[in-house]
Amino acid sequence: MTLRRRGEKATISIQEHMAIDVCPGPIRPIKQISDYFPRFPRGLPPDAAPRAAAPPDAAAAGAGRRSPSDGARDDDEDVDQLFGAYGTSPGPSPGPSPSPSPARPPAKPPEEEPDADGYESDDCTALGTLDFSLLYDQESNALHCTISKAKGLKPMDHNGLADPYVKLHLLPGASKANKLRTKTLRNTLNPTWNETLTYYGITDEDMIRKTLRISVCDEDKFRHNEFIGETRVPLKKLKPNHTKTFSICLEKQLPVDKTEDKSLEERGRILISLKYSSQKQGLLVGIVRCAHLAAMDANGYSDPYVKTYLKPDVDKKSKHKTAVKKKTLNPEFNEEFCYEIKHGDLAKKTLEVTVWDYDIGKSNDFIGGVVLGINAKGERLKHWFDCLKNKDKRIERWHTLTSELPGAVLSD
Repeated sequence: MTLRRRGEKATISIQEHMAIDVCPGPIRPIKQISDYFPRFPRGLPPDAAPRAAAPPDAAAAGAGRRSPSDGARDDDEDVDQLFGAYGTSPGPSPGPSPSPSPARPPAKPPEEEPDADGYESDDCTALGTLDFSLLYDQESNALHCTISKAKGLKPMDHNGLADPYVKLHLLPGASKANKLRTKTLRNTLNPTWNETLTYYGITDEDMIRKTLRISVCDEDKFRHNEFIGETRVPLKKLKPNHTKTFSICLEKQLPVDKTEDKSLEERGRILISLKYSSQKQGLLVGIVRCAHLAAMDANGYSDPYVKTYLKPDVDKKSKHKTAVKKKTLNPEFNEEFCYEIKHGDLAKKTLEVTVWDYDIGKSNDFIGGVVLGINAKGERLKHWFDCLKNKDKRIERWHTLTSELPGAVLSD
């Protein structure tokens, strides 16, 4: 021990400083500071009540019977009991456990609050939802697409709104030939269209291999229209003659496989009606409409018309021609031609139907054609045979146009 004179300050060595408040005893785990200050996300549990203070006399009597080490242990046990009341356990205590208390149910985890930034992180919320229904009419080879409404679309304009419309494409082979669109609704993020768009000439094969792409866009008068979101529905999910309703979150734009489009390129389709009339003693050929025609002009459209021949045509008088439909790839003609011929002679005849693009000042462009007769195959042969078999009955069939037509004169 170091002696010091009166008035001098006590000097403590580093060894003595480190030995202060150190007492022998068992080594116990040191509690974290956060154990003494519990954090509850939504405040204290409703069942947590402040502990009742002990009477002063009892506290004084107890203090007289406790040693310093017992006091420290009891303080720790009080902390453990306090945490037990709140449903939090900081760890086992080496001292004697307190009297058992009634079991409390485990505290429920705090519910997650909605993220304020979720608008940008969730595509479903950011782009919006679209309600629509699809119906494949197998009898008429038509796909009816009813666009009902959209909700919570992404704002695209400076006023925080949008001018939305919906457009449809059939994949693979997306082009102007199979593009349909709704009207545009102004200044709204929750548009209601209730429009039905119809694809004609849809076959069972199309329902297996094609996909409907539905896109929602914002129309701008002075610049390019902006894409909002899209969804795609494989047509094989639809049952014939059953309406299926969808409510789908819009997604970001997906790439289109261009290589697949070329392999499945088509010239278009035509709806033809055949009927042998016993009253008129002739064959009635109806050119109803065309669908998904190939574009022949620089503007991405065609000016189509249809010609028909009944061959062999010795007198060169069997040619008939429809009117020209301007700037369309899905023309509707609804024209009918009559060929006076005996029913027994039809078995020796062949009907040639060709589709052309009308051009001013130059030769017209051949789009595609189809041949019906006893030398045809598949649906073309079946259509001709059904006509011969069922007199006075109108039979309509869709046929795929081919780019090469055997025996046809590819000039106009």
